[in-house]
Amino acid sequence: MRKMTRLTKIRWLMMASGDMVNLTVFIGLFQLYVLYTLGQVPVVLAAAAAAGLVAFYALATRPFRIAIRNGPRPTVLLVVAGLLALVYAVLGMIWPVPVWVAMLAPFVRRATYLKLAVPITVICCVYYGIMGGLAAVVVVLLLSLFVMGGMLANAVIWRVSVEAHDGQEAKAALAVSEERLRFARDLNDVLGQSLVDISSRTGQAAAALAADPGRAEREMFEVRDLARRSLREVRATVQDYRALDLGEVLASVQAVLEAAEVQCAIDADLDGLAPEARTLLAAVVREGATNVLKHSAAQRCAITIRNGVLEMSNDGVSMAAGPPAGLRGLSERVRAAGGTLTAGAEGGRYVLRAAL
Repeated sequence: MRKMTRLTKIRWLMMASGDMVNLTVFIGLFQLYVLYTLGQVPVVLAAAAAAGLVAFYALATRPFRIAIRNGPRPTVLLVVAGLLALVYAVLGMIWPVPVWVAMLAPFVRRATYLKLAVPITVICCVYYGIMGGLAAVVVVLLLSLFVMGGMLANAVIWRVSVEAHDGQEAKAALAVSEERLRFARDLNDVLGQSLVDISSRTGQAAAALAADPGRAEREMFEVRDLARRSLREVRATVQDYRALDLGEVLASVQAVLEAAEVQCAIDADLDGLAPEARTLLAAVVREGATNVLKHSAAQRCAITIRNGVLEMSNDGVSMAAGPPAGLRGLSERVRAAGGTLTAGAEGGRYVLRAAL
């Protein structure tokens, strides 16, 4: 079971809160009941008006859902809902009116929204002030502020959440790009001068080939030595690039897991670990964190390193879960280094253990 991202959780929360706000239209049901019991509305008309309120509520739940999925503005839906709200307002039921204004929040500018919300709220307050006095004005004012302000806040919070999420993704992509540029610069520094020397030497060998074959042969031996030296330098650069710092990986994994709302506790003794062991354990930790995020619904994760033994455990997995395919390559590398790597469910938790 894959965990929902933080943005998905916010989306569900926004939709649920919007639906709760829109429930204010059903105050009209109470008003219809009162009118029916007083004999001012026949049962057929009351039933039709109640059905219309239910239909209006169904329409009111759609715009925000469309907006958070980056859909186009549902003009027809908004027009139909506006006409229904107008009909109810003419009949003396203004409850759908602020809900209709709230439906516009994700699709209009904030200034435009306020220009609509303020006069409509004033008109509703005046109307109900004439009908029911000061108490009615207070009720209408509070409900209007709750509905229109709540939906505007939802729209603003959602936009800020999307911008923050996009910013995090952009930051991650930038970090990858910067690392690639760093590696490209390192390779350029290693190979640049060597290739220039090789080119110069081969040119000299070609020029001397006809007049002095012996010199040309010596130049080509120099070219061979330059090429071998360049190859060794490239391999050393790649090896350094692949090397992982265990301390940095532990800190990075903890930050990533906690950003995904997984509590991560680390107890690591890194003293005495050989550089090769540190690099290999760093690769295991990174792969284990990836599996926690991809293959579990974990809430807690613990990482311990003692005497060259790494143990990484987490909850939120099926007890039938086996080792992910991504660990096969790491298992072979650990065995080649004289160690062991195991993974599986133990005592209600999933445990990844590497011993070197």
